[in-house]
Amino acid sequence: MYPYDILPGIDLYLIFLCVAVISAIVVYRIMADKLKIEAKLQNLCIFTAVAAIIGGYYSAVFFQALYNIKKYGKFIINSNTGATFYGGLIGGAVIFLLIYFIAGKYMFPQKEHISRFFDIADIAACSISIAHSFGRIGCLMAGCCHGKTTTAWFGINMLVDGRMQKVIPTQAFEAVFLILLFVYLISRIKDKETYCLQIYMCVYGVWRFMIEYLRDDYRGSTFIEVLTPSQLTAVLMVIAGIALIFLQRKLKNKVAAVADGESASAEEEYEYEEEYDYSYGQSSNENESEADGEEKTKDDSEN
Repeated sequence: MYPYDILPGIDLYLIFLCVAVISAIVVYRIMADKLKIEAKLQNLCIFTAVAAIIGGYYSAVFFQALYNIKKYGKFIINSNTGATFYGGLIGGAVIFLLIYFIAGKYMFPQKEHISRFFDIADIAACSISIAHSFGRIGCLMAGCCHGKTTTAWFGINMLVDGRMQKVIPTQAFEAVFLILLFVYLISRIKDKETYCLQIYMCVYGVWRFMIEYLRDDYRGSTFIEVLTPSQLTAVLMVIAGIALIFLQRKLKNKVAAVADGESASAEEEYEYEEEYDYSYGQSSNENESEADGEEKTKDDSEN
């Protein structure tokens, strides 16, 4: 843990945040190419993601200020307010979806942005998980988001309440968990499997709910006294993830039904055109029989 500037105004926390953003973009471009997402749609997602990251940061601070109301008795945003991951994720997601669908409506008349949305969502899950992992390493360097004091061998000395204490490195545990989750999600895309975003939401939600019992840094309170803000958000995250599974299945079945209907219609039209001769209003087979009969009669008369 090294919560000090290594250069004027630059510490390891900031460095790892930059690494997190860069890694997310790199993973996105690689996986988008693998899924053959067109360049125009890729660029829309990149620009939208940048806006979501900027807006997500302010959303993270805003949510933390809300959590702190009970502690300070009023809503305060200053240099000591802090930020919460869930606040950034929620705010960033809202901004991304708004820009993505509004801009996509004008940029893609054929609605490619809608038909490829869940492919984008799968890639986003991979990008978020790897970026979140590096972000947690940054938290470890800054000494925030730490666990309870411990005497265990895996404890790490951190500056807590103005003095060095040996605490559970929950940041390191979460970083490892997120890297493993990232590897699993990447493997799903390589195997042409989907539901990556939903898996991230459900699995991380469960993890975060459980790891909160080891956390010891104040992150506010909720109207449910037995749950921290992160645990309550984790529950909602899991519910949303499950709902998205059913939504994606419903849309997938709807698209398949439309495709089957169009295919059946095309086959019927093809058979109809083959069977009938529109010039004479009768079947083409009948026309051919009549033509053969006329030719045979002509040949007999000549003989």
